[in-house]
Amino acid sequence: MTQHSAEEIVRRATAEFNAGKPDEARQLCEQGLARQPGDPMLNHLLAAVLFSQGEIPSARGHVERSLAKRPENAAAQLLAARIARAAKDFDGALSHLDRVIAVAPQREVFLEKARTLDQAGDRLAAREAWRAILDVIPHSAEAAARLGRMAWEDGDRAAAASLLERAVAGDAPAAVWFDLGLVRQDFRDYAGAATAYRKAIDLKPDYAEAALNLGVVLQDSGDLDSAMRAYSCAYRLRPQTFGTIAMALTSAPHGRLWLDEESLRRSLGG
Repeated sequence: MTQHSAEEIVRRATAEFNAGKPDEARQLCEQGLARQPGDPMLNHLLAAVLFSQGEIPSARGHVERSLAKRPENAAAQLLAARIARAAKDFDGALSHLDRVIAVAPQREVFLEKARTLDQAGDRLAAREAWRAILDVIPHSAEAAARLGRMAWEDGDRAAAASLLERAVAGDAPAAVWFDLGLVRQDFRDYAGAATAYRKAIDLKPDYAEAALNLGVVLQDSGDLDSAMRAYSCAYRLRPQTFGTIAMALTSAPHGRLWLDEESLRRSLGG
């Protein structure tokens, strides 16, 4: 196989992948590698395709073969870091990221390093990494969201509220709206918390925790009928929430009593 033909296969495979045909892209890469197993471009692309399909060990093997030929390829190093993080090899991921930073210190690489430190449970280093990102990229919703969650976990509700409000100013995922709901709930801003939980449910209709918490804040605000609808939604999504719902209904000031467990289950639609 000539270099030109390898490049042609990469071009065709990339087009197939971008068209939503990963199996066709994979087949093209495998056919090319059958003729030239060590080609770095084909190994890199096949690693990306396999990674998108959740085949982590195979993807890792191919990206390592690509890097063996082109160790200074920043894109391949970044892909290797993401694959290692998915495999929970955080040390390996950080090693790849440090190599990328040495040759191509781009913003996305620093984001990936913060995510890796976060997932690895290195809380102090992750917080510092997210703060550094927010200093350089003030509009980073991801950094604001992660720092807001950390602040809430540390009991700093004011900082958490500020950061999470900042995070939801853009297109925030359901989990960030849920975190904002928690903070507002802590401040006893029940209307604000309900708005946040409803937004989380709009974005993720099977979000049982958000439905459960929505029921709690609606009950605390005195709207028991709406609370029961939210509790019913949480119970349908996750029957294991029944105990928490029962406790909330019987212990809060705005609650109801049921003669037995089955009558409550019927009220919740079970």
